[in-house]
Amino acid sequence: MLEEKVLTCRDCGREFVFSVSEQEFFAEKGFSNLPGRCPECRSARRQNDRGGRGGYGRQEREMFPAVCASCGRQTQVPFQPRGDRPVYCRDCFSQSRGY
Repeated sequence: MLEEKVLTCRDCGREFVFSVSEQEFFAEKGFSNLPGRCPECRSARRQNDRGGRGGYGRQEREMFPAVCASCGRQTQVPFQPRGDRPVYCRDCFSQSRGY
C-alpha cells in the first residue's frame, strides 16, 4: 500500500510531498528512484534545459558549406568536410540510401 512521503529537495532544501498519485505515475513509467527535486525546482530546471525558449535542450547544429560530389550543388552538412571522402547533398544522399 502506497502512502504519501515527505522528501527534501536537493536544490532548495525545502520539504515537499511525494503523493500517492505521483508514486503510481513513477511506478507506471518504470522509475525506481525517488524524485530529488521539488515540483518548483523540477519546473525551473526544465525551463533552463530548454533555454527558456520552449526547445528541449538542443542546440542548433553548426553547419558547414560543401559541394555535392554527385550533382555539384552547393549544400550544407552537419560536419566539417575533410576532402578525403565524398560529400552529398540531402537529395543525392537520400537517393543513394534508397529513401
